[in-house]
Amino acid sequence: MPEMIPTPESSNVEAIGYDERNEEVWVTFRTSGTYSYPGVPEHVWEQFQQADSKGRFVNMVLKVDFVGNRA
Repeated sequence: MPEMIPTPESSNVEAIGYDERNEEVWVTFRTSGTYSYPGVPEHVWEQFQQADSKGRFVNMVLKVDFVGNRA
């Protein structure tokens, strides 16, 4: 798991991280644990970091375009 970045502004997402070598986004949710999303290009990771709503980005991009795996 990569170093995680806390997201105190999010009501649903506790922390996010990115493994550049494996192109994998990691998301720790406040209530349901940690999930990894493989195959995420760096530009999508950058969009995720800048998203006003991390939870909305997960639901509209990561869960739609990438298969999440519970860690």
